Amino acid sequence: MNARHQFDPADQEQENLILDMLEKFLNSEVKPYVRELEHNDTYPAEIVEKMKDMGLFGCIIAPEYGGLGLSTTTYAKIIERMSRVWMSISGIINSHLIMAMAVQRFGTTEQKDYYLPRFATGELRGGVGLTEPDCGTDLQAIRTSAKLDGSDYVVNGSKMWITNSLHGNCIALLVKTDSKIEPRHKGMSLLIAEKGPGFTVSKKLEKLGYKGIDTCALSFENYRVPVSRLIGGIEGRGLQQILGGLELGRINVAARGLGVAQAALDEAVAYSQQRKTFGKPICEHQAIQLKLGEMATRTQAARLLVYAAAEAYDRGERCDMEAGMAKYFATEAAQENSLEAMRIFGGYGYSKEYNVERLYRDSPLLLIGEGTNEMQRIIIAKQVIDRNPI
Repeated sequence: MNARHQFDPADQEQENLILDMLEKFLNSEVKPYVRELEHNDTYPAEIVEKMKDMGLFGCIIAPEYGGLGLSTTTYAKIIERMSRVWMSISGIINSHLIMAMAVQRFGTTEQKDYYLPRFATGELRGGVGLTEPDCGTDLQAIRTSAKLDGSDYVVNGSKMWITNSLHGNCIALLVKTDSKIEPRHKGMSLLIAEKGPGFTVSKKLEKLGYKGIDTCALSFENYRVPVSRLIGGIEGRGLQQILGGLELGRINVAARGLGVAQAALDEAVAYSQQRKTFGKPICEHQAIQLKLGEMATRTQAARLLVYAAAEAYDRGERCDMEAGMAKYFATEAAQENSLEAMRIFGGYGYSKEYNVERLYRDSPLLLIGEGTNEMQRIIIAKQVIDRNPI
C-alpha cells in the first residue's frame, strides 16, 4: 500500500513553526475565554473564524486542493495541544476532516475539485452523519434511506449525536440505498449532504461535558441530494469509506485523550507544589508522589501509542489495531488522570473555579466516541489473533 504522507526533512521545520504558531494562538485567543464559553455552553464563533484563517480546517487536506498537507503525526500533535487547553475546539476540526478525507480518498475527480478547496478554507464545514437514535456501534442497522428519483436521491430518516451539525453546513451522510441486499453493508452509501429543504436540525443535545461544540439530532424528510454527490459515484461502498475515516477519527480521539491526560497532570503538578499541608508542599507527601508518578507514566505511554498509530497511518499501513490501542489507552488515561487530579486538588477540584472539574466532565465522552473502548478491545484482540496465526 502506498504511503499517505512521505516524510521530508522540511517537515520537521514546518511542524515546529505550526506548533509554535498554534501555542501562541491557544495562549492568547483561547485560554483566557475557555471557562466562560464552556460553562455557558457558548459556541466559540470568533475562535472558529481564527482557526479558519490559520488553515486548520485544511490541515491534512492535500496542498493541490488548498490544504496544508500535514502528516497525521503533526495533526495528532495539533489535536493534543488544543485538547490541553480546551478539548471542544479539537472536535470542531475532527469530524470535519473525517468528512474531507472521505472525499479526498474515495471521491470522484469532480467531487475533489469542487469540495476539497471549500473544505480546506472552512467555507463548507461540518462532519459525519452516522449514528441514529436506535443505532450506535452497529452501523449496518441504520434506517435512513436514500431512494433514487431521477437525478436525485430522496432521503428520509434521522440521525443522532451529530457534531458540527448546527453551526456547520455540510455532512457526509451514511444512508441505505438498498435495504434488501445481503450482506447489509453492500446496501450502504455515503452522500455529501449540504443543508437545504428537508434537512432539519431538530434538537441541540445537552451534555455533561464537551460543551461549546454543537451536538445535535437531525431529521430528513424528502431531502433531495443530487446523484453527483454520491461519494465515489458507486452505490454500496459507504460503510467501507466511512470505516477508513474512523481510523483517522480514532487517532484524533486518542490525541484528545492524551491532551486531557497531560492537562490533568500539569494541573496536578502545579497545584501540588503550591498547596501545603503539615508544613510542606503536598508534592513532598508520598501519597501524592505515587499519584503523580502513575499519572506521568500513563501520559507518556499514551503519547507513544498515539504517535505510533499516526505514523502507521502515514505509512499507509492498516492500523485499526494501532489506532484502537491508542484510542483505548489514551482515553482511559484521560479519565484516570482527571480523577486523580481532582483527588489531589481535594475540594478545590470540585469547584468550577478550576480547570480540573472540566477535564473530569470532558473525559467520559472519549471512552465512548469513535467506537466504545469495549469495542476497541475486541478489535485489538481480533487483530492480534489474525496477525499471529498458528
